[in-house]
Amino acid sequence: MTKPTPKLRVDFTAPRGPVAARLRQQQHELLRRFRLPAELLEQLPGSLSLTHLRCGKPTCHCARGEGHPAWHLTYTVGGRKQVLHIPTALAEEIGHRVEAGHAVQDAVRDVLAANAQLLKLARQQQRRR
Repeated sequence: MTKPTPKLRVDFTAPRGPVAARLRQQQHELLRRFRLPAELLEQLPGSLSLTHLRCGKPTCHCARGEGHPAWHLTYTVGGRKQVLHIPTALAEEIGHRVEAGHAVQDAVRDVLAANAQLLKLARQQQRRR
């Protein structure tokens, strides 16, 4: 009986060095200041997309076919678009993290939109008095 291969997982605590330490410090400061849940540390922004690339070898199947699958995470940092290649083995996990990030962003937008609508109602009711 063969053992199933362990599923690859992304470890956000793995990077070391001063840049990684500064980013983690910034994360934890924001979590404390805005009382955000620690689950945000596992979520990702952006979008995950699948493209097909040709390797350039004339005898490869991709020369005539669809090409080799390639996953990319596209996100914005400081107003600049970033594109990160994602190994196929990690694509499913990264996809779940991106979906979770979208859910949080949607929830925050909905709360802020409700705040604006409540402000509008309060001003309308105040004028009627």
